[in-house]
Amino acid sequence: MEIVGQLQKQFVDFTTSLYREGILDGQFVELQKLQDESTPDFVCELVSEYFQDSEKILTNLTTALQQQVVNFKVVDDHVHQFKGSSSSMGALRVRNMCIAFKSLCEEKNLDGCLRCLQQLKHEFYLVKNKWETLFRLERQILEAGGAVPFVDYRFY
Repeated sequence: MEIVGQLQKQFVDFTTSLYREGILDGQFVELQKLQDESTPDFVCELVSEYFQDSEKILTNLTTALQQQVVNFKVVDDHVHQFKGSSSSMGALRVRNMCIAFKSLCEEKNLDGCLRCLQQLKHEFYLVKNKWETLFRLERQILEAGGAVPFVDYRFY
């Protein structure tokens, strides 16, 4: 059973770092609370949908910012959608980047928006990578016969 203990410790340490670094916030914990035996893949499925939707939004943002005449209302609408979905998933740094992006849209600052898009992509792919690692650890714990520990973000 030692392997389970090691995996659980890795899981707790890794999850703790996600909260400490501001990558995730308490909203992610709220999603985890909705998962139970009848819906064991609930959070993983939600996160997968978030990944797919986010990839589309990033593509749409890239296209919108490459137009001869940029329609900042369209850009702002995409950023607003991304901010909402990121907030509901607990992706704190992505959400915060969207807030900065929205103010650049309001200023119609194309250079700022292009820079912010690159930063937004960076933050999104960072959280995506972290979530994939987290779910891989969860799977390893379950496959080894253990229970996934609950990590309360309020203590970090």
